Amino acid sequence: MLIMMERFKTDVEEVRKKHLPKDFIRFHFTSKRKRMSSIIHDCGKTEYNHDRRVHMKGAAEIVLESCTHYLNENGQKTPLNDDVKQKFLNIITTYASQSLRTISFAYRDLKPNEGGPDHNNIGDGDYLYDVEKGGFTLISIIGIKDVIRPEVPVAIAQCHKAGIMVRMVTGDNLITAKAIARECNILNDELLNKPDSVMEGPAFYERMGGIICHNCGMMSPCNCDRNSVREGVKNLEAFKALQKNLCVLARSRPEDKYLLVTGLKELGEVVAVTGDGTNDAPALKKADVGFAMGITGTEIAKHAADIIIMDDNFASIVKACNWGRNVYDNIRKFLQFQITVSLVALFTAFIGSVVL
Repeated sequence: MLIMMERFKTDVEEVRKKHLPKDFIRFHFTSKRKRMSSIIHDCGKTEYNHDRRVHMKGAAEIVLESCTHYLNENGQKTPLNDDVKQKFLNIITTYASQSLRTISFAYRDLKPNEGGPDHNNIGDGDYLYDVEKGGFTLISIIGIKDVIRPEVPVAIAQCHKAGIMVRMVTGDNLITAKAIARECNILNDELLNKPDSVMEGPAFYERMGGIICHNCGMMSPCNCDRNSVREGVKNLEAFKALQKNLCVLARSRPEDKYLLVTGLKELGEVVAVTGDGTNDAPALKKADVGFAMGITGTEIAKHAADIIIMDDNFASIVKACNWGRNVYDNIRKFLQFQITVSLVALFTAFIGSVVL
C-alpha cells in the first residue's frame, strides 16, 4: 500500500509528519478485530468543524458493515443504500474469487466531544472501540495479490504423497481462502464436494463447543494447577467426524487454530504448525512441532516454535520432514542391527557354554 501511495506521487513521510503527532491514538489490528484504526489531527475542514478524523482499514466486508456512506465518482459523500452495498459486496466476491486479499478503507469525522479517553472503550465480545462501531464513509476497496511461490504446490503435493495432511488456517474470507487453497493444491474438486471441507473459524469453534479441562470438566482456562491441566475438545465426537474432511479454516481467530491443534493431538495425531505472528504463538507452542518464519516472524512466535524457517518458504518444511524421517529411519535401523547382533552373540555364547 505504501508503494501504491508513492506511485500516486504522495510523500508518505510528509503526510505522517503533518497528521500524526506523538500523542495520536491508534487501535491496532488483531486477528479478532480484523481492522485497525487511527485518529488523526489537522485533517482540514470536516463535517463537524472539528479537526479530528478516524481512518480505518481492514477486512473488506467487515469494514463495509461499519459504513453508512461512500464516496462516489466525484468524491462526494453519498448515503450507502442496500443496492450500492450489494454492488460493493459483489466486487469483494469477484476480487476474492481471483485469490486477491480485499481491504477496505473508510473514514469518520468526529464530533468535538468524541474520540477522547471516555469514547475509546471496547465493548464486551465485539472487540470494537466506540468510535469504530458505525457512521463511516467508504473510501475504496482494493485487492492485494499475494503471489504463491511456484515451489509451494509441488511441496504440498509431496506432503500428500508422504501421508501428511496439509490444512490451511487463515484470516482471509471464505472465497479468498478457497481460491488460494486451490492454487496451492490443498483443495481440489473432490474435496470441495465433501461436507465441512471449508469452514469459517467462529462456526467451527461453536460446533466443537470450545476447549474443556478433562480434570475438572470446566471450560478452559480453568482454576486447575497449570501443570495438571489436560485440555480437550468439548464435543470430541463431532470433531472426529469433521476433521477427516476439513482442509481450510477461513476467518479464523487464535482460539480456532488452538482448538484445531488441541483436537488433533487428543486424537493421537502428530501435529506440526506454521506461523509468523504473535497470535500464532499458542498454537505453535501447543503443537508437537512448531515452525516459525525467520524473516516475517515476530520474536514471540520464534520463541514459541521448535524450528525456525530461515527463508519463510513452505518447501523448507518438506526438507525438514525429509531430514526428520531420515534420522528416525536411521535410528530405527541402528537399533534393529544392534538388537540382532546382541541376540546372536548371546545365543552363541549360551550354546557354547552348554556344549562345553
